[in-house]
Amino acid sequence: MSETLNLLKQLIERPSITPNDAGCQTILIDRLKSVGFQCEHLPFGEVHNFWAWHGHQSPFIIFAGHTDVVPPGDETQWHSPPFTPTEKNGYIYGRGAADMKSGLAAMVVAAENFVKQNPDHNGTIGFIVTSDEEGPAENGTQKVVDYLQQKNIKLDYCIVGEASSNEKLGDAIKIGRRGSMHGELTIIGKQGHIAYPHLADNPIHRSFQAFEALAKTKWDEGNEHFTPTSFQFYNVEAGAGAANVIPATLKAKFNFRFAPIHTTQQLQQKVERILNYYQLNYDIQWNVSSQPFFSGNGRLATFVRQAIQEICHLNTEPNTYGGTSDGRFIATTGCEVIELGPVNKTAHHVNENICIADLEKLTDIYFRTLQLLI
Repeated sequence: MSETLNLLKQLIERPSITPNDAGCQTILIDRLKSVGFQCEHLPFGEVHNFWAWHGHQSPFIIFAGHTDVVPPGDETQWHSPPFTPTEKNGYIYGRGAADMKSGLAAMVVAAENFVKQNPDHNGTIGFIVTSDEEGPAENGTQKVVDYLQQKNIKLDYCIVGEASSNEKLGDAIKIGRRGSMHGELTIIGKQGHIAYPHLADNPIHRSFQAFEALAKTKWDEGNEHFTPTSFQFYNVEAGAGAANVIPATLKAKFNFRFAPIHTTQQLQQKVERILNYYQLNYDIQWNVSSQPFFSGNGRLATFVRQAIQEICHLNTEPNTYGGTSDGRFIATTGCEVIELGPVNKTAHHVNENICIADLEKLTDIYFRTLQLLI
């Protein structure tokens, strides 16, 4: 059994449902320490984090990832227990197999092998690992990055081991991510009897035109690196608990996924202009869960693409598709950030799995990238 597969199995066996680490980080730390890495536990609240490094020079390349996973859902729908790593037809099944325990296993084994072969290597290799990526992401990577900045540690390059590939390992890498902003909107009307609408002010009726305008607004055209900004309602609630009452309020929640084309303030102002145009009485609360980032095709991305070409014989597609990742926190330091990991088709799904043959290739890509960088 390969070292990467063996480590992945050990990690899948730990039911590390966010924010519980379930002992995964102890396994990783013990392995890294055995080849000379220095490691620091950095717990914040109930979240487990660690920071590890080997070397004392620049450039500083970081591997980043998370040990937490989403809940397995209805376990009767799995063909094998979600926390029992199961090999079948060339694949290994288990919660976290794709997102992202395979990435973690491959990164750690690649770093081990590199340090064993190059004990006095140039540069510094580091790890940022958290158990708070699938949850609120408040006490995880963000706090570790703050800690490193307080210590004046300058990061140069970062590979996040998220499942970035689409159909084949290495066919895509992320060189940026859109931002995410939520709005909680309350439309204020006047409660009344449904038989006497002239004595009430129905917030549901009042909202229709404004909501249609928001849904149909073209916020931007996107650009060569980012798709157009997306606006989606995801929850609308109204009602007074009785069929003969016009409610006093309507509550709606919506989300923006946006490129660096806009600031959050610009989007907020545009929403409020639309609401004001339709003369709505409203209250709105905003929550910016992540800012967009774009690292572009820098030195790290160039070497990653070379490594993928050499090992997988693919011309990878750099893109910014998908949701958010912890790369957004690391990018705030000015570090070049890319995401490179396994195929993402089964992430968060029942019967999550990863191709076993891809594990060795992914390990080799990480190893080759280290060779090219330092």
